[in-house]
Amino acid sequence: MAPNAKAALIALVGFAAFATHDVLVKTLGAQFSSVQIVFFNVLFAFPLVTLTLIRDPAAGTLRPAHPWWVALRTGAAVITALCAFYAFSTIQLAQVYAILFASPLLITLLAIPILGEPVRLRRWAAVIVGLTGVMIVLQPGSTTLTLGHGAALIAAIGSAFASVISRRIGRDERSVVLVLYPMLANFAIMGALLPQVHVAMPLESLALNALLSALGFAGAMLMVLAYKTGEAVVVAPMQYSQILWATVFGALFFDEFPDTPTLVGAGIVIASGLYIVLRESGSTASRLRPVLRSRTRVFTGALPRLSPPDKGPRFHRRREAGDPLSKPHG
Repeated sequence: MAPNAKAALIALVGFAAFATHDVLVKTLGAQFSSVQIVFFNVLFAFPLVTLTLIRDPAAGTLRPAHPWWVALRTGAAVITALCAFYAFSTIQLAQVYAILFASPLLITLLAIPILGEPVRLRRWAAVIVGLTGVMIVLQPGSTTLTLGHGAALIAAIGSAFASVISRRIGRDERSVVLVLYPMLANFAIMGALLPQVHVAMPLESLALNALLSALGFAGAMLMVLAYKTGEAVVVAPMQYSQILWATVFGALFFDEFPDTPTLVGAGIVIASGLYIVLRESGSTASRLRPVLRSRTRVFTGALPRLSPPDKGPRFHRRREAGDPLSKPHG
């Protein structure tokens, strides 16, 4: 099998694991607060992530090279985790994915002030069209918008913000810093809030939480392997397969059937995202390629994001000649 075909297949399996993860979030969300689910998700993920981070050969401390950027990214991760889990718990899976798929569009916008990335007319048009697709899904004025819809939108923005910051500082920060800080923050903040919302979990619910962490970890590992095996331009579009899983799982387990505006809006968002990915894959269309060099799974800080966008899966820190982001930023 050709490397790109193999990478695409690995990515499809990884996103299937993520989609199954989100089904479990929705299942648990019917009985427990999102705060409690995030807390236990991080708790069960710690041993898996720690074992993986032991492989990091880089010498150094856990002190960040860019503390303010790391703090901003960590804050975005905490907000994104809570909002994403709440959205999956309260609205249709297909609607959540349709909104979260706007993340590459938002990365394109945020890359302008944070990375100094130039965005030309065609990509501007793709962003505008894609955000129009989000509005079609939301149908403001013609349907009742809930906190879940707002939470999904905040999660998309937070994930994009965290991804662009990773792109800015990823060459200077150790992988362990970028992985552990968001997890520790989620653990501490959700732990502090837990007494206000805690409901005793039976053994089967704890087992589902453990499976939740395992699926997130497996999905992250498969994505690292996919990006290592093939080209990013092949792997990145595979994220959109999640809308198919959302439709199937929603119908099978939750009696959810996406309406026409959701499907049409999702199609527009996906088409815009694919266009941006293809434009960035060109040699001159994008100087920094912020979408292609970001992981395509929404980043929550509750799931192990084990390889920052500009580092290889073996955690090596490489610098590219002529890359303006290879120089330290203040």
